[in-house]
Amino acid sequence: MSMDKLRDKRNIKIVSLVIAAFFVLGILGMALSQTTSVGSAAAANSGVGVVNWQSLVVQHPDMATLKTSMDTEVATAKKEFEEKAKTLNQEEQQRYYMQLQERLANKERELMVPLMDKINAAIKKVATTKGLSVVVDKQSVIYGGTDITEDVIKAYK
Repeated sequence: MSMDKLRDKRNIKIVSLVIAAFFVLGILGMALSQTTSVGSAAAANSGVGVVNWQSLVVQHPDMATLKTSMDTEVATAKKEFEEKAKTLNQEEQQRYYMQLQERLANKERELMVPLMDKINAAIKKVATTKGLSVVVDKQSVIYGGTDITEDVIKAYK
């Protein structure tokens, strides 16, 4: 082979590598520009709200009714246990006590689910109004976030 043919082959390889490098860099550039624009859009819409969940539950208007219902249920279960325990041995008393505890837990769940649904609806309403995409319990946050607890309490009314 002559020197000219070797030089031509070498030049073709170099030109091919340069074209491939530009292609790869172009693809990377496009990918980065798309990621940046998506990332900035996400950052612009990623407001985080925080709430004091315990305050929301305690201050909900339905909480007084719920507490009264649970107090009545607990008093009834206590009375039932005291009456029935007289005729049961120790093991049977424990079993019956566990049954009553389960019944009370189910009653509490039954009462709390609608209350939690109302609280969550109020949180969602306030978050949507304020343009927040995420709302978390304040106890889980070390720093930052927009506290919307008072706004949610106002939304109850």
